[in-house]
Amino acid sequence: MTSLQVENLTKTYSSAGRELTVLHEVSFSLQPADTFAIVGPSGSGKTTLLGLCAGLDRASSGSVWLQGIQLDKLSEDQRAAVRNQHVGFIFQNFQLLPTLTALENVQVPLELRGERNVARQAQALLERVGLGQRGHHYPAQLSGGEQQRVSLARAFANRPAILFADEPTGNLDPDTSDTVVKLLFDLNQEAGTTLVLVTHDLELAAKTQRILKMRGGKVVEETTAPSTTWR
Repeated sequence: MTSLQVENLTKTYSSAGRELTVLHEVSFSLQPADTFAIVGPSGSGKTTLLGLCAGLDRASSGSVWLQGIQLDKLSEDQRAAVRNQHVGFIFQNFQLLPTLTALENVQVPLELRGERNVARQAQALLERVGLGQRGHHYPAQLSGGEQQRVSLARAFANRPAILFADEPTGNLDPDTSDTVVKLLFDLNQEAGTTLVLVTHDLELAAKTQRILKMRGGKVVEETTAPSTTWR
């Protein structure tokens, strides 16, 4: 079974009486444990594509199958249930809950799944990302790199089949980015998770097995070898 299959995905918005197509007939498929980067200039449709693949939004036409489940046939609540069961997320701005401690943030997906011993599992994940002593701190008390490591622990808490990462190093300095990227790929390899990564960072994209290049909502190239320039 493919981990993610995208067929002729198109997204059109109505704006001021005009139709604006931001994504045009995008297709690709990923197998379990594949690593995949989506790159392109701002406005190329990268984040829109990621949101459609994760079931956060509906396409205007085309289909997405996530773990064999056709998302465009589902209601919003059903898509949310699929995400809770199969998907992890990492965002550029971390999106931790500010009123919860680091430990409590990691516990959230475990609690949503009805797991037992959630505090112990969450603590083990924090230790895996090097924050075992920071579990009682709130996001505002953590650096950007520490917040992103908490979000990594949270993303892997429900043992996702597929992980979507939207500019995961976009708000981090180079040294901190290196730490987060190493953790991301190490955790991904250990878990056998499919990784879909949106990034402006070509060095980061080159760490994946395949790169999808986009411009103007269309795929302009798909490569398996690392690319060194974007024109």
